[in-house]
Amino acid sequence: MKLRWKAANAVLAGLLTLGLAACGGGGGAGAGTNSGSEGGAAGGSGGEPAKQETKQQNVTITFQNIYPDPTTPLHKTMKKIVDDYMAAHPNIKIELDSLNTDQQKIKLKTQAASKEVPDITIVNPAAQMKPFVDAGLLAPLNDILDKDGLKSTFHEGILDYYSFNGNIYALPDGNNIGVIYYNKDMFAQAGVQVPKTFEELIDVVKTLKAKGIQPMVIGEKDTWTGSFLFMNIVLRTNGGPGFLQDVLDKKKTFNDPAFETAVAKFQELVQAGAFQEGATSIDYNTGENLFKTGKAAMYYMGTWAAGAIDQSEVGPKIGVFQFPTVDGKGNPDEFMLAPGSAFAVSANSKHLQETKDFLHYFMTQFPKVSFEMKNAVGIAQKAEGDFKAAGYSQLQMDVADLFKRVKGGDLAFDNTMNPGTTQVHLTSIQNLFVAKKDPKDVAKEHQTAFESNNK
Repeated sequence: MKLRWKAANAVLAGLLTLGLAACGGGGGAGAGTNSGSEGGAAGGSGGEPAKQETKQQNVTITFQNIYPDPTTPLHKTMKKIVDDYMAAHPNIKIELDSLNTDQQKIKLKTQAASKEVPDITIVNPAAQMKPFVDAGLLAPLNDILDKDGLKSTFHEGILDYYSFNGNIYALPDGNNIGVIYYNKDMFAQAGVQVPKTFEELIDVVKTLKAKGIQPMVIGEKDTWTGSFLFMNIVLRTNGGPGFLQDVLDKKKTFNDPAFETAVAKFQELVQAGAFQEGATSIDYNTGENLFKTGKAAMYYMGTWAAGAIDQSEVGPKIGVFQFPTVDGKGNPDEFMLAPGSAFAVSANSKHLQETKDFLHYFMTQFPKVSFEMKNAVGIAQKAEGDFKAAGYSQLQMDVADLFKRVKGGDLAFDNTMNPGTTQVHLTSIQNLFVAKKDPKDVAKEHQTAFESNNK
């Protein structure tokens, strides 16, 4: 599926609006991952949940999500909304099926094959969710968006990534950018400064390592994490956005120097000892927790992680910076854009209306509760309130300031390319953490996969 630049520009406008409103009234928070499973209950629609006057049929709604870690603001936000809804609708039970990102993707694929998609599930934008839409597994959500002005709460253009043939099939939680979080105390201890170039970043990595400080962490068992970082290097070596779109349009191939150079630079980062031992056996949650417990100096991730990092033991020590230029190429104000994971409803739900009613209520409450949880920087909806007056931290305000700087960017690989090409890409990049490879071979591997999956 081709990247829709009109939609990208519209989302960019939403990001800019967010940044400008961060000190007075815009909003944002984002996506999250972890592992686990638990149950809860809830139900209803719109505004404050109303008590039911008459006894109604008992209904169970399965709510698949990627917020399992009870210590994170995203989980706490979900749990509060679910519990509030359940309290007002005792006939509705919401069962939470909480998984980390890769686990959820695998499980959903299996469920989709047997047409047993949960009442509410998680999908990712654009190319990733298109197969589910094409298979008729997801219900259009235009009706609940048109109710009580819910659609107007979303940043302009963000819903385009979840739209096909005039219908909107999922409601996103986040509208994020990729950034590098860093531990200020560790930087000071090693005597290093925030790098402005990739070359400086390599020097910082080597200096930190020489001082006995783990330079970076990553949870590459969940393969999208390495891809997310790698594609930021491509964004730089390409001199700006659009590399994957040019490949899709047959204007470029993966054998292009921009891609091969990115592979070489990524391997330079790996070979410099940037990442922890066993990175490919550590999942997203574990990798992030290493950073949150002061075990590493840097962590590249989306701004959705800011809330959890902020509320961790190292929160007051953490700063944030843009991915640097590479060989003098690229604009730091161009970011990896990450419209968030999104909630979709099964077209085959046995309780379709009740499920839609609950999702309408959930998304109506999401910006309000996110703001209260101090996790509203980077959500896909507008959060009303004065962030600074509400006591948002310096890290959150710094992230909001970065949103003001966004001048464009790219979507992730798996949100742009078809699943077949994406799987080869994810495995190929993961392998670079284990063994050094010739960039030309990596490029050829990608191009072969692209051609075989686009006949």
